[in-house]
Amino acid sequence: MNELIEGLKLFGGTSNLNLTKEVCDYLNILPGEMVNKAFSDGETQIEIEEDVRGRDTFIVQSTCRPVNDNLMQLLIIADALKRASAKSITAVIPYYGYARQDKKVKPRVPISAKLVADLITVAGVNRVISIDLHAGQIQGYFNIPVDNIYSAPIVLNYIRKHFKDNLSIISPDAGGVERARAFAKRLDASLAIIDKRREGPNVAEAMNIVGDVKEKTAIILDDMVDTGGTLIEAAQALVQDGAGHVYACCTHAVLSGDAARRIEESAIESLVVTNTIPLSRKASECSKIEVISVAEIVGEAIKRVYFSRSVSSLFV
Repeated sequence: MNELIEGLKLFGGTSNLNLTKEVCDYLNILPGEMVNKAFSDGETQIEIEEDVRGRDTFIVQSTCRPVNDNLMQLLIIADALKRASAKSITAVIPYYGYARQDKKVKPRVPISAKLVADLITVAGVNRVISIDLHAGQIQGYFNIPVDNIYSAPIVLNYIRKHFKDNLSIISPDAGGVERARAFAKRLDASLAIIDKRREGPNVAEAMNIVGDVKEKTAIILDDMVDTGGTLIEAAQALVQDGAGHVYACCTHAVLSGDAARRIEESAIESLVVTNTIPLSRKASECSKIEVISVAEIVGEAIKRVYFSRSVSSLFV
């Protein structure tokens, strides 16, 4: 075990057990000993089975499906560590659930992303690390430090390895233009934007393409894929506009409902996602979906937080 980080304790919730193991392997430490049980009525019960007094502790837990169960488990683990006199508690939340409810879009609706931030803070968390937050302003919902790290280095390495020339990076909507432009610059690729009209929640229709994609290898870039509607409509529009090949890269594989089947039947040749969310059984059976790991970037961020070093310099 690495003596330099022997004071660090990392505990994994049940949402990301494989990712927790990979991060621990990167840090050369053992996962913290913890028992996760449930009462007969479904209440979560957590027992920390080792001494954490005066230790810097980290919890790896995505608030993905089942969202409320995983969120509650995160809060209870944090409370258990706080009451065990941990020196600090950092919540490593690779996928931050409720992030899409980040503002009032009409009267009498909650800002659930802010509510979740309040719950995490009250539970005793001192710092949050998340990956590719759906909305950057969520960092301001916390009154504690938040490190929003990016999957970009890992995704860029994948693209450079598997795709060579004549690339066009595609933003599926106006909100993703900044991300797509940054990728296009680093890859020396062209940029195109899908002009999309959203008819309702989880329903999207690609209307027009701004940019030249004719005979190019088009790579659609997004932070998450849920029902797959946005990607599928965008891919169809790109094919109709003359794109030679269509691929997609997304950080968070929510993939609800029949998303995996729809992607399998779509014009997308492959969809690359990260392991911030474990794939469901249906998604893992989809031949077009490939998973790349964020363990290295998460592990490095944890190490830098522990040693009070710059995290942002990872992405310069």
